[in-house]
Amino acid sequence: MKRIKTILISLLVVLILPGYVVYIIFNFYGSRIATRLPVETEFSADHISSTDHSEFEVLQGDFGTPNEVTEACLSCHTKRDEEIMATAHWTWERETAIPGRGAITIGKKNLLNNFCTGATGNNSSCMRCHIGYGWKDKSFDFEDPKNIDCLVCHDQTDTYFKKKGEAGYPATAENATAVYPAPDYNYVSQNVGLPRKENCGICHFYGGGGNNVKHGDLEEALLDCSFEVDVHMSSDSLDMSCIDCHKTEKHLISGKSYSVSSANVNRVTCEQCHSGSPHQDRILDEHYLRVACQTCHIPAYAKVNSTKVWWDWSSGGKLDDEGKPYYEPDADGNHNYLSAKGNFVWDDNIEPEYYWFNGTADHYLNSDTISEIPVKINTLFGNYQDSTAKIWPVKVHRGRQMYDTINNTIVHLKLAGKRKGEGAFWMDFDWDTAAYLGMKYNERPYSGEYGFVETEVYWPINHMVSPKSEALDCSDCHSRDGKLSSLNGFYLPGRDRSQAIEIIGIGLIILSLAAVVAHGFMRAVAASKKNYAKG
Repeated sequence: MKRIKTILISLLVVLILPGYVVYIIFNFYGSRIATRLPVETEFSADHISSTDHSEFEVLQGDFGTPNEVTEACLSCHTKRDEEIMATAHWTWERETAIPGRGAITIGKKNLLNNFCTGATGNNSSCMRCHIGYGWKDKSFDFEDPKNIDCLVCHDQTDTYFKKKGEAGYPATAENATAVYPAPDYNYVSQNVGLPRKENCGICHFYGGGGNNVKHGDLEEALLDCSFEVDVHMSSDSLDMSCIDCHKTEKHLISGKSYSVSSANVNRVTCEQCHSGSPHQDRILDEHYLRVACQTCHIPAYAKVNSTKVWWDWSSGGKLDDEGKPYYEPDADGNHNYLSAKGNFVWDDNIEPEYYWFNGTADHYLNSDTISEIPVKINTLFGNYQDSTAKIWPVKVHRGRQMYDTINNTIVHLKLAGKRKGEGAFWMDFDWDTAAYLGMKYNERPYSGEYGFVETEVYWPINHMVSPKSEALDCSDCHSRDGKLSSLNGFYLPGRDRSQAIEIIGIGLIILSLAAVVAHGFMRAVAASKKNYAKG
C-alpha cells in the first residue's frame, strides 16, 4: 500500500507541479510585461455656445442665395475658408502612397465603387453630399470660398437640406417641395453650432441612395438608439456624438473610410479613450496585439435596419408593360428590384467577415485592367506575417457591375440626369449610351462592347459597439467551426491541429508517465533493499 501511495504522489507531482510553476511565472512576470494603463473615458462635454448669432446684424438681412450666407459667415470667421478648402471633405481627394504604386492622388473624385460606379459624371446626384454649392460639372471653382456650404455641418434647426439633383444646392422658392422645402436662411444661420449626429449623418447615414445602404454600421437608428445597439451613441447611456471620437482641428476631421482612403494616418482608434490594455486581464489585453477591439466588441452590424450586401446591375433597365420603370419591395419594404438599379439583397444583424488589416489599402484605379474575378474595388492590406496587422471585422459588399469586355476595364456609368434624351441611365435605360457618356466624362476609353462582372468592396466595421456581455468569448474563435475559420496561414489554438505539436505533446505525456513509473520502481527497489538489510 505504501508503494502505491508513493507512485500516486509522484504522478501528481510530475503532472501538476510543472503547470503550477508555469502559472506562477506567467502571472508574476506577465503582469509586469503587459503594462496596465488606466482606462480613460473622457469625451467632449455638451457644447454650449457663448455667442448668440441672432444678435449679429450681418445675419439679419435678406439672403437671396446660400452663397451669400457663406459670405456673411466668413466676414467674422476669417481664414476658416482656407482651412476647409485644404480638407478632403472639400477636395474629395488626397495624395497618398500605396505600396507598388507610389504617390498618387485618390478620393471620391476619381475612384470607382460597386454602388453607383462613381461620383464624377453623376454630379447632380452625388455632389449633394459635397460640402459645397454647385459642383455640377468640371467648371466648379474649388478656389471660390463662396461655394462652401457652412450650414450643412453647423445647422442646429434640422430644417436645412440639400435638394436631390441640385449638385449641392438647397431648394429654392421655385423648385421647393414638401420633402425639400426652401430653407429660411435667417433662421438657420442664426442657429448654428458644433456638428451633431444629425449633421454628419445626413451624408454618412444615407450614402448610396438610402439609409444604411453602404456602411452597415452607420445609419439613422444611431440618432436615438438603445444601449444594445451602440454603447457609445445610445441615448440612454453616454449619448456620444460623432465629434467626440472624430476629433477636429482647423476643420480637419480625424478618421477615414477605406473605400476611398489608403494610408494609415489620421485614424480614430479605441485606445484614444480606452488605452491599449483596458480589460485589467493579461490574457485579454495581449489579444490586442493582433486582434482589433472591434473584432470582439462588434459581433454584429446592421442591428436595426438592413444594409445592402449584394447589388446586381445586370438586371437593371427592365420596364413594365407600359414602358415605365418599376420596383419590387422585399418582405421588409426594402427595394428588391429597381428598374434604375437592378436587383439587391439586404440583410440585418449580420455577422462580419474577418480579415487581416494593417491600416493601409489599395484601390482599383481608372488606369487598371481586370486581373482577377471577383474584382476587388479596394483591397485591405495585411496578413499574419505582418506584425502591424490585426484581425478586423469587415462588411463586404458584393455585386455585379458593367465592364468593357475589349479594354477589360470597369465602366463609369452616366446615371443621373434631369431629362429624358440626355443619355443618363436613370432616365433613358440605355446601357451603351450611359457607358459612353460616363467614360467620356471621366476621360477613359470605351470600346462599345460591354458585359457584367462580379466585384467586391471592403468596409471595416467600427460602429454599433455591443455591451461587453455580448462580446465574443474564447470559444467563438478558438474552435473548429469558429468565426475565424476562413483565416488561414497561422496556427490558432482550439481551431487547428498541428502534427508536430501533437507528437511533442504525446511524447511529453509518455515521458512523464515513464518518469513516474521509473521513480516509483526505484523507490520500491530502494525500500526492498532497506527491508532486506534490516532483516
